[in-house]
Amino acid sequence: MFQLFTKRPSNLKDDVLSGLTVSLALVPEAVAFAFVAGVDPLVGLYAAFIVGLITAIFGGRPGMISGATGAMAVVMTGFVIELGVQYLFAAVIAAGIFQILAGVFKLGKFIRLLPHPVMFGFVNGLAIVIGLAQFGQFKTEKEVIFNEPSMSFGIEGQWMSFGGQQLWIIVGLIALTMVIIQFLPKLTRAIPAPLVAIVVCTLLCYYVPALKSKTVADVVNSERVLAETVNFKAEQFKKVKDATPYGELKAVAKNIETEDIETNVDWVPVKADIKKGLKADLPTFSIPTIDWDFHSIKAILLLGLTLASIGLIESLMTLTLIDEITETRGQGNRECFGQGLANVVTGFFGGMGGCAMIGQSMININSGGRGRTSGISAALFLFGFIVFAPALIEVIPIAALIGVMFMVVIATFEWSSLRLFGRVPKSDILVIIVVSAVTVVLDLAIAVGIGIIISALVYAWNSAKQLQLKVVKDSADEKVYELSGNIFFGSITSFKELFNPLEDPAEVIIDFKNSKVCDHSGLEAVHGLSVKYKSLKKTLHLKHLSPECSQLLRKAGDLVDVNMMEDPRYHVAADSLA
Repeated sequence: MFQLFTKRPSNLKDDVLSGLTVSLALVPEAVAFAFVAGVDPLVGLYAAFIVGLITAIFGGRPGMISGATGAMAVVMTGFVIELGVQYLFAAVIAAGIFQILAGVFKLGKFIRLLPHPVMFGFVNGLAIVIGLAQFGQFKTEKEVIFNEPSMSFGIEGQWMSFGGQQLWIIVGLIALTMVIIQFLPKLTRAIPAPLVAIVVCTLLCYYVPALKSKTVADVVNSERVLAETVNFKAEQFKKVKDATPYGELKAVAKNIETEDIETNVDWVPVKADIKKGLKADLPTFSIPTIDWDFHSIKAILLLGLTLASIGLIESLMTLTLIDEITETRGQGNRECFGQGLANVVTGFFGGMGGCAMIGQSMININSGGRGRTSGISAALFLFGFIVFAPALIEVIPIAALIGVMFMVVIATFEWSSLRLFGRVPKSDILVIIVVSAVTVVLDLAIAVGIGIIISALVYAWNSAKQLQLKVVKDSADEKVYELSGNIFFGSITSFKELFNPLEDPAEVIIDFKNSKVCDHSGLEAVHGLSVKYKSLKKTLHLKHLSPECSQLLRKAGDLVDVNMMEDPRYHVAADSLA
């Protein structure tokens, strides 16, 4: 239905125009993820610029866009509340170091081992997350409330009225944006369709008074006010929490919730610096100010390892997705190094860190961006906007950017996975559904881990059932078996049950040319069988067994007859793959 991607080489014009389009879409995402993490929007925008620029230059996947992401932001929230933003910067630096080490030790190759159903689940889950994130803009009258179960302050709003004019203006602009993106490429590809859609909607809202709608500036300022209000009231509650009896905490919190902080003298300097839009100064180098005690270092390293894992998983899976779309091949190990270097730098320059952004990467590919110039230009355009011309970004209606992201959702979601029901094993369908659901409910790293575990267990179960034994020669003095299937932890019970040493003759030969011993459990099972035959004064010969297995089995005595010439060596993942 939607032909959103075309296979074509990169060129400078397409890359630069695509970078401009991506930079416009980066702003609301970076701002939104900064608020999710509990930091100022500029912390997210600095990360989008620095991470995007460095990974575009040093990363392993031309055309892939990196920046502040929701997958990493959600695990930062509690950490920032407990320890503060300076500790977050230190954790981002630690994450970068872990990622650089992953690149140095060539761990990027292992992304090739991810099962395809896990990839489907990852893509579908992220598409749903991106889509759901857009609906927050359909809420109005947002206010700070106290959440009793979590004993913390948060933000809640009311859905726009179904019959309200503002709702239908937003819906109309979203629809117009999606129509332009879908049908303009059929007329011309000289200019990226998302860029045209954003410009058209901006001009309509600017020059047609009846179409006035919420802009990027409105969102940034209102969200910043709400975020600062949450922080202010949380600090007030923290000051009195320990001295207040537990039964009175709710009443105290409610009083703080309803307090008019406009008259509070401590709020005046905060309020004076809130509504500054996207105007920013140049990011400056600084070493994070932290306490070097055991608790702080432990917390920083744990968050750093978590951020590194999430960032690498999302980046390498996005890299694989772009590989498939563009029919080219990225370098996983180089991407690990590039992401790590970017996070180390952004931590020292006051950014929240980041990784590959599947939504913006799809916008880039859809707009014709294929080379490194697209990522570099996106970062430089973003930098130019926030430092020199923030007003150009601030007037964009948020509805146009929502429309762009909805088209990203359509392009990202693997619609072909819906046609797999009844055509592939039920276990693969289960993996897709579980990974998608966990990505939405929890986070990407947990989802991928669960998907891999389920896939591995299903494979182990199916492989264990495929072990077979055939007698090819049977006489009074000699018996020859031919074994088929893999011997590993899941099949060792079946392997042992296939043989009856008491009833076999004095000479027994097992041919492993159609079988492979996969792990230590399998080695021990084969060794245990050889010991049983030896205890019965019978001779067991094991043919076509791998050198690794025969080395372990030599302690059973001169019972092993190895033919290494006919035993192929299998390599699951090689460094050259990455």
